[in-house]
Amino acid sequence: MGLIRAGLLALALAAPASAETLRVATFSPELTRKGPGLLLRDIRSGKDDQVAAVVQVIAAADADVLLLTGFDWDHDGAALSAFAEALDAAGAPYPHRFAGPPNSGVPTGLDLDGDGRDGTADDAQGFGFFTGAGGMAVLSRLALGKVTDHSAALWRDQPGNLMPKAAPEVAGVQRLSSTAHWNVPVAAGATTLHLLAFSATPPVFDDPRTDRNGRRNHDEIAFWARHLPDAPFVILGDFNLDPVDGDGRREAWDALSPHVQDPSPASEGGRAAPQDGANAVQKGDPALDTAQFAAADGPGNLRVDHVLPARGLTVRGAGVLWPAPGAALADTVAAASRHRLVWVDLDLP
Repeated sequence: MGLIRAGLLALALAAPASAETLRVATFSPELTRKGPGLLLRDIRSGKDDQVAAVVQVIAAADADVLLLTGFDWDHDGAALSAFAEALDAAGAPYPHRFAGPPNSGVPTGLDLDGDGRDGTADDAQGFGFFTGAGGMAVLSRLALGKVTDHSAALWRDQPGNLMPKAAPEVAGVQRLSSTAHWNVPVAAGATTLHLLAFSATPPVFDDPRTDRNGRRNHDEIAFWARHLPDAPFVILGDFNLDPVDGDGRREAWDALSPHVQDPSPASEGGRAAPQDGANAVQKGDPALDTAQFAAADGPGNLRVDHVLPARGLTVRGAGVLWPAPGAALADTVAAASRHRLVWVDLDLP
């Protein structure tokens, strides 16, 4: 494991510039299973190939603080604790952790999507077949402060929201966050860095006449423009929105762009990916892609995972952990998830 990690770091990552430099990352490992408790089972077994691959990817990335999206939540945090133990055994200890209950899979008892049925995964506060499916977690080497959880905010209450018309009983319970919106303070020396963490719904898989998911995706991203702390911050997570390609309402970027900078993290693996099928008609730089989706019958590779520092912060480096074919850990990265880990190095004031 040590040789693999060292080889990938030398090949794909720039080491932090100084002791004061903080590496912040986001990663959607797609560690979600078909029922509650199954992820914990797979982690504890020590035999799950995907879990092992995800552990190697995170250890290689060497982030100081990491947001995981697409990680099943359980009430006692048992899965996250077991996963942290696996990371510790791989030489990547993260003593400070946070994972609050997500909206995904939380039943509402109502027909939220208007398809004439209730009780389906689409009728939960966020898509999910069980409570906690595909939640989020923060892993940190540094101490975490008190988290502000915005996840219970109603969609209808967001100023300027694009929520489709809904029956009063639906509008009165439908939350904006499909997964969660957290403000997580990280104690970085004399500075407190605020992680504005979230995972938005895909802007597809709905009735195109209403574009319910596209509207919600827009509002989940735009939410942060009205909830910025008066302190250093980074907005990060699975936005499920590519700035150039794929589906979605890209005007959501207009709400954030005055407040953040885009370090444009890139990779050799994304650049080398086959440009066929859906990829052949895309306009964005493939080196910036962060997810490898099917190109023949799907959207192709997209840039959907982002780490966006506040404009006043100093960026020392950035990248997507996606090695070129044949390079160290290339197969492991592909086995871990369709998504790739995105990192940014910051010098904090």
